[in-house]
Amino acid sequence: MTKEINLNHICKIEGHAHLTLKIEKNKVKKCELKAAEGARFFEALVINKNLKDVQEIVSRICGICSSSHSVCAVQALEEALNIQPSEQQQIIRELLMIGERIRSHTTHLYFMALPDYLGFSSALTLSKEHHDKIDTALSLISLGNKIVEIVGGREMHPFLNIKEQITKKEEQKTKQVIEKLQQTKQEIIKTIELFQSLTYPELERNTDCLSLYEPNKYAIISGKIKSRLGLINDDNYKNHLKENIKEYSTSKFVLKDGKPYLTGAIARINNNYHELDEESWSLLKKSSLPLNNPFQNNIAQAIELLHMANRAKELIPKLVSDEKLNQEIKIKQGEAVSSVEAPRGTLFHEYKIDKTGKITYCNIITPTTQNLNMMEQDIITYVNQLLQKSTTKEKIVFEIEKLIRAYDPCFSCSTHFLKVDWE
Repeated sequence: MTKEINLNHICKIEGHAHLTLKIEKNKVKKCELKAAEGARFFEALVINKNLKDVQEIVSRICGICSSSHSVCAVQALEEALNIQPSEQQQIIRELLMIGERIRSHTTHLYFMALPDYLGFSSALTLSKEHHDKIDTALSLISLGNKIVEIVGGREMHPFLNIKEQITKKEEQKTKQVIEKLQQTKQEIIKTIELFQSLTYPELERNTDCLSLYEPNKYAIISGKIKSRLGLINDDNYKNHLKENIKEYSTSKFVLKDGKPYLTGAIARINNNYHELDEESWSLLKKSSLPLNNPFQNNIAQAIELLHMANRAKELIPKLVSDEKLNQEIKIKQGEAVSSVEAPRGTLFHEYKIDKTGKITYCNIITPTTQNLNMMEQDIITYVNQLLQKSTTKEKIVFEIEKLIRAYDPCFSCSTHFLKVDWE
């Protein structure tokens, strides 16, 4: 007997996603995950644009990852022009990424993932019995927003030119953030304890993890690319990462050296746990390493919340400066690649510039496209496990959605409801 499961408009991810599973003799024979990936449109939009306009354009690729796209683009363009950012500029960019990660991880953990484990359909119904958890979430999201606003000018789509700085006139705002970091410390620790205490489905697998790596630092905006095969420079990424189109989907799928792999919080923790601050590491040790279960992405994200908050407390006192940035920007022909760690994983931006400062080539690889192949493999493995246990079709659909959400794909479609056809 052949059955087909269709999940339309999977909720709590960015854009429209559709999953088709074909089951024969109680085993998955076909798995097609179709997800719209907005980044491909923006690659074309920046062609023939002045390099000074690129950051504003690419920051619109994603509302929740606008800082990541901005920082990645600016760093690539600077490298192409042989511009060396100042120490303060690097601090600004790292803080932008920290603030974005705090609010993004918090939103996923409390509003997207947690209802699945506590038996609620959404955060709205969760709030009736667990309003304290919603209060914690809103407090941490506010913290992330405040950090981004101070260093980026606004909470979303930051103003980030190739030359930027924070002056002593804004010192009072930075003191407010330090106070808020101190106030939310216990909330972050409680978040880690909460997500370590949850019971996760058993889905162990051993896969390659890709992330930035930098000695003596939990890499965010710089470093080499780390995986099982060792370290590579980001400008060699095309020698290892291959984008391809599958006939059933409009999104790109990426393979590393011909195989699926993982990027994101789990990959960063597995590759860089030894670079965590002492407090974060002590709490992580309560979970067995490496994290080989995709559902443990929740634990990895919670640990990163603490490390990011502790890192922000280190950086903010160094932020304010009246340093004069007099470096002249000379437009010239060039090309470069930059990679940063967005909340969902490693992000790549590549540009070519002509001698007039116009963009002639752009390639952007987002974390979600890199995870799609691994997501399909995990879905097949997990559904086969559920079928062997004679799990009901309603339960299978719920567990598939929970697995997809565990990856934390972008969530602009969080208000969509699930439509399921089972034939």
